[in-house]
Amino acid sequence: MADPTAPHPVIGLRREREVLTVALRTNRHVVLEGPPGTGKSTLLRSIAADVGQEVVFVEGNAELTPARLIGQYDPAAVLADGYVPGSFTDGPLLTAMRGHGLLYLEELNRIPEETLNVLITVLTEGEITVPRLGHVRAAAGFRLIAAMNPFDAIGTARVGQAIADRMCRVVLGYQDAAAERAIVGAVTAAPPALIGLAVRLVRATREHRDVRMGSSVRGATDLVLLLGGLLDVRGQSGLGAEGARETARDAAYAALSGRIRITDGVERTAEAVIDEILDGVWPEEGPPPPDGGDPPAESPGGDDQGKGEGPPESPAGPDSASSLRRDRRSGGGRRQTSRREMAARHEAFEEVSPEVGELDEEAFAALMAEDADAAAALLTDLAAATDRDLRSAAQRLAGRVFVQVGRVGRTRTRGTRRLVPDRRGDGDLDLDRTLDRWAVGTPLAEGDLVTRRWTGHRRSVCLAVDTSGSMTGLGVAIAAVAAAGVVLTGDERLRTGLITFGREVDVVQRPGQRRAAEDVVTHLLGLRGHGMTDLAAALRAARLQLAAQVADERVVVLLSDCLHTTGDPPESALGGIDRLHVLCPLPTPEAEQAARELAGRGGGTAQMVRTLRDLGPALTRLLG
Repeated sequence: MADPTAPHPVIGLRREREVLTVALRTNRHVVLEGPPGTGKSTLLRSIAADVGQEVVFVEGNAELTPARLIGQYDPAAVLADGYVPGSFTDGPLLTAMRGHGLLYLEELNRIPEETLNVLITVLTEGEITVPRLGHVRAAAGFRLIAAMNPFDAIGTARVGQAIADRMCRVVLGYQDAAAERAIVGAVTAAPPALIGLAVRLVRATREHRDVRMGSSVRGATDLVLLLGGLLDVRGQSGLGAEGARETARDAAYAALSGRIRITDGVERTAEAVIDEILDGVWPEEGPPPPDGGDPPAESPGGDDQGKGEGPPESPAGPDSASSLRRDRRSGGGRRQTSRREMAARHEAFEEVSPEVGELDEEAFAALMAEDADAAAALLTDLAAATDRDLRSAAQRLAGRVFVQVGRVGRTRTRGTRRLVPDRRGDGDLDLDRTLDRWAVGTPLAEGDLVTRRWTGHRRSVCLAVDTSGSMTGLGVAIAAVAAAGVVLTGDERLRTGLITFGREVDVVQRPGQRRAAEDVVTHLLGLRGHGMTDLAAALRAARLQLAAQVADERVVVLLSDCLHTTGDPPESALGGIDRLHVLCPLPTPEAEQAARELAGRGGGTAQMVRTLRDLGPALTRLLG
């Protein structure tokens, strides 16, 4: 087999190659956007080789500081010769600008905003001013080419408009099956049967209904190499040998399970999805698939397959010992709803659930597109149906739907991370501040050495959900989506917790703990409002949760109509809370006034949530 590390030509991408070539000829800067394995780096290196330009490569990550990108003075040289040009070491940006051609920034949306901002003048004017060094102008032929994967939410942030407005955008997708077979063949030189099987399996992962992001063609390359090696080790002569199907499964587990991402709310493993895809491509009792060709029309990711019997009910499901059925004191109790009640309450009920135990996801998706509020209210009632099978299916669907809706408006703010001086010795040396503090020629005393490190504004947030009488239908859906949004927003700089309350308080997630968003949604779907509302008790409980956290700011987000019916006045419980924001669901004039007054007393803002679509922007304004 061929060496998988050897360079290989670009296959396919003819239109993208033409657009990128012309963009470079016309002095445009470009961002290449696409999922992993679509050939972004290979395409750029091929074009650069054609035109004879060198590529200066930079791996984008959260630790790329402006000094590491631009360049910096060498401390030893400064001490010997002072701040002269010879003491300065060019970084990749100045190296490319001074005549080496193309600067290639990998993973653009992982680079901190403070670092990206140094590129604004470079992209517009082709020049940069470096403190103490002076003015540097780019040589002819300098271009910035960036690449980013928009599908990975971990450690990424939205690229600011100031950068996006100065670059052309070329979107790359996966090649067709024939091109992918050619790519794998060029890398591996494997037999066509192995290549055809690997490409079919990989392409099926991108279409499976339970997979959020499928494998790239790199998965097919690894699968071919692993499968060929395992066949040799096990003494199996090709895919027709006895036991070859099990060997293919072992190779697929190793090559693909780490590359695919299961959809949020689906309680399946990657291996289970791979088993199902393999069953569709190569039935257990059937012969190996023919060489090449596209997957059959009824692929494992089609509408009639993909979930099998489904997972067992969640531990937070209706019959769990931890269910809210056992504890009505927490402010929310489980009230199951009959089919007759749901038919009377929701016009679309019989379309979404035409038979006992049946949930038509296509009909629900159509209703969601037409009227999201009606669909969400129906789904919350379905999740509390007396029909056990329908209830279980609705809870699984709600876990996916409400978590996905909770992502709307969820952004990571780059500006919360900034470079600050530090005397602990972490980070990059801040030469100017060190020389200002240190008497050159004397021993370096403790505290003289100053570095620069990234820091962030740390917040701890507790969402308090009112589960008293107003929590029905759409109100439950709004609470579930808000909870999912808060849980999903949590990271190392934003610790998130969740409590529910009526007369008494139930802690669902403590700040700093990690609980799956779909589990939180399932928990809240079991709540049906009843009883009294003690806002003061909720605020005190939230304050206790936040007090245990190390944070610069402690914030409570209250999802309630703010009409307390028992306990102390809520304003008496604001001590120890830095900021109180209110999300008021389905507000009446009385509730809106109460919400605005309480938020004002708590130093925050009140957001009126009249529809499900109001919630994403509201959470973004409060937590972004």
